[in-house]
This record gives sequence, C-alpha cells and structure tokens, in this order.
Amino acid sequence: MEIILIQDVDNLGAKNEVVNVKNGYARNFLLPRHLAVECTPGNKAQLEERMKQVRKKEAKMLEEINSVIAKLKEAPVKIGAKTGTSGKIFGSVTALQISRAIREQKGYEIDRRKISIVDEVKELGAYKANIDFGNGHSTEVDFEVVAE
Repeated sequence: MEIILIQDVDNLGAKNEVVNVKNGYARNFLLPRHLAVECTPGNKAQLEERMKQVRKKEAKMLEEINSVIAKLKEAPVKIGAKTGTSGKIFGSVTALQISRAIREQKGYEIDRRKISIVDEVKELGAYKANIDFGNGHSTEVDFEVVAE
C-alpha cells in the first residue's frame, strides 16, 4: 500500500515522503495514529502544494540569510572591553557580547547559541567567530576587541 507520511517515522521515512508499506501496517498502525494518509490523487495534490510552499519559504529564508551574511561581512564588529595596563582584558569576550554588538551595530538579532568563537579572547585585537544559521548555512564574522 502506498502512503504519504505526515510525521517522521523511525525506520520508515521522513515527513512528506511517499512510501510503500504492507496493508496491515498502514491500516493498523500508521493510519489510526495519524502518522500517514493514503496516497490518493487528492492527497498527492495537497502534498505537491505543501512542498511548493516549503520550497518558496526556504528560498525566502535563504535570501534573508544571504543579506545578513553580506551585512556582517562589510566591516568588523567592535566590542568594548575593560583592560589592564598590559592590554589584557578582564575576563574574556563571550558569544553573548558578540550577539549584543551585532544587534547594536548591524541591526540583526542573532541568538548567542548560534555563535562560536574560534580562538579564546583574552587580549585586545582582531578575532573571528562562526555563526551557524542552520540548514548548512554558516559564516565567519570578524570582530575587534577594543579598550573601553
């Protein structure tokens, strides 16, 4: 029996996938638990429409991600830190500080959990951080630590 999965099912397939299963498995397990629907022409048309909307949404999101990446690459983000006489900073720069600096200087809200700092920041200077936007999209951002 050919069915369309509504949710991810372990060892069978992912959401919106058309799969062949035995009749009993579909009738007694998948259909009553609303994990799948029968593969009728009407349901196939609905699936195609859903997939078209998902592709359109992903294209829009990709365009937005690319504009954010371009804006972040324009100039390094400056982060102020309190320093001692030798140029070493008190504490270290964190992903939260980078997130706040991007919000203030570039106007984009980026979650601190998506930011990972390449090198440990203990002194003034230029550094790099990676930002993961998800779905395989990430970028490297330059930031500069300056004395407050």
